[in-house]
Amino acid sequence: MNRIEGIHHMHVSLKTLTAISLALAMAACGNVSHQVAKDGGSAGELVWPSPESVTPMHKDGTFPNLANLRQMRAGLNKQQVSDLIGYPHFSEGVWGVREWNYVFHFRGADNGVTTCQYKVLFDDNKLARSFYWKPESCADVLKEPPLPAPAVVATEPPRVFSGDALFAFDSAELSSGGRQTLDALADDLNGRRDAVTSVRIAGYTDRLGTHSYNQQLSERRARAVKDHLVARGVPADRITARGYGESDPVKDCPDQRRDALIACLAPNRRVEVSFK
Repeated sequence: MNRIEGIHHMHVSLKTLTAISLALAMAACGNVSHQVAKDGGSAGELVWPSPESVTPMHKDGTFPNLANLRQMRAGLNKQQVSDLIGYPHFSEGVWGVREWNYVFHFRGADNGVTTCQYKVLFDDNKLARSFYWKPESCADVLKEPPLPAPAVVATEPPRVFSGDALFAFDSAELSSGGRQTLDALADDLNGRRDAVTSVRIAGYTDRLGTHSYNQQLSERRARAVKDHLVARGVPADRITARGYGESDPVKDCPDQRRDALIACLAPNRRVEVSFK
């Protein structure tokens, strides 16, 4: 091949590569969302690719590891995202990719299979920032099942203390009134030390907030009650304290203005103390 033929061959190859790249980019236009914000927090229009257009290696979608999927959060880079849930299932394009799309399947308790689409939007630095489900109800798969309350043979009905009486709203720090209430409880327990050999403290929240936040808040409140009783002389080895988040509500409230909803859900924000 002479020099002129080599140059011509190189020119044809570059044109072919450019044509292929443009074809891939044009094919991706129907698969990507429009006007993705620079911070990755939103898009002018979310576009969901057809599940039938997944790449061959991801044909029919995948069954993701739920534990890994629950670790998805803002700030992860693309390598970290791929380590958790794999690479995207669609051809989103060649340059400046700002979103990844997936087709996931989940097996239910009845052994049936639910199919969901999952989308991750990235910011200009290619860090994950926002996450979407289609349908939106698929987000429920991330909820961890509530811990079952351990069976307790109680010598008397549980003492139920209003969370609002013990703590400020959305706080795990005992109020002055809460400390006085628990002082009286500690005096009662210390006066029956031979009769009461086990004390179980269970903390609960309302349904406002995320599942993980409510779980943590209920655990912190249960521990705060235990710490106060121990400080007042109740033996620590007789007390167990656990949080159960928004599980086992005692009152259901319809959606309404936030302050009215907070007031309606007050009975669910509680601490129960059982003895045996």
